[in-house]
Amino acid sequence: MHIRRVVTEHGSQGVARFAEDGAVPRTDIFRTVPGLVSRMVWSTSASTAVPFNGTDPTPLVTSFVPEPGETRFLVLTFPPDSVFMSPDFDGPAAMAENLAVSPGLAERFEPDGKHQTPTVDYGIVLDGEIWMELDNGNETRLVQFDAFVQNGTRHAWRNKSDRPATIAVVLVGARTPDTTD
Repeated sequence: MHIRRVVTEHGSQGVARFAEDGAVPRTDIFRTVPGLVSRMVWSTSASTAVPFNGTDPTPLVTSFVPEPGETRFLVLTFPPDSVFMSPDFDGPAAMAENLAVSPGLAERFEPDGKHQTPTVDYGIVLDGEIWMELDNGNETRLVQFDAFVQNGTRHAWRNKSDRPATIAVVLVGARTPDTTD
């Protein structure tokens, strides 16, 4: 799935115009997990202001998990779970690649794929179907155009189908009880 990113800005007279129009530059197609694609479309810091200054913030991101007041806009494509069951699947190599591609997030993954982030995530299924799995076996199937709000809960994504599933999600860094001011 090709994702086009269009970014706007203000011209010298304050008139709205297009600053960028093209592919998402921070797109990672995993070599060790066929069909897994991570795209960081945009990010903001706690000090982001408008008008846009012309500098793409995504190359500067060192953690996929935003701090309070920051955001990350991701589009993720998940292959069917059967990819992970293949005799050719190399778990340690996949984890090493994930650590390189998704710093700050990959370190949070447990062996079963569950993870938890201090974020409120707004998302929508763009294509396919995916299962959101929570604690104690709680799970729900999400299909194209289903939206979700993930409130910092421990979860995993499972693609039980035989075709890829793509979601768009905005992670909003949130305060937690242990966050200090």
